[in-house]
Amino acid sequence: HVQLVESGGGSVRAGGSLTLYCAASRFFPCMGWFRQTPGNRREGLASMSASSVKYADSLAGRLYIYKHLGNRTLNLQIDSLQPEDTAMYYCGADPFAGANCDTNLDFRYRGQGTQVTVS
Repeated sequence: HVQLVESGGGSVRAGGSLTLYCAASRFFPCMGWFRQTPGNRREGLASMSASSVKYADSLAGRLYIYKHLGNRTLNLQIDSLQPEDTAMYYCGADPFAGANCDTNLDFRYRGQGTQVTVS
């Protein structure tokens, strides 16, 4: 049974930072974060596999994805938040992505999301 549970979202002032957490029933070969904007636009943010970490070009320098092995979470730190970062943020996982593990992967599994609102 695959379980991905996001947390850490909330309301934040422009210029602030947040760390989002994805509690996973287990780690998968390919995991990542993406977001869905109020206009329903899907945007890949970051992905992590055994061989690579990738970030969306538009947000490079503001994102940091990392695993906390003890807590079994996949975390995403976002810096310099702006109102246009307001979105629902999702954690994704895919056991079969292989070399296709990338920020824009349509992950096989996803969590329920955590809302981030920047004002």
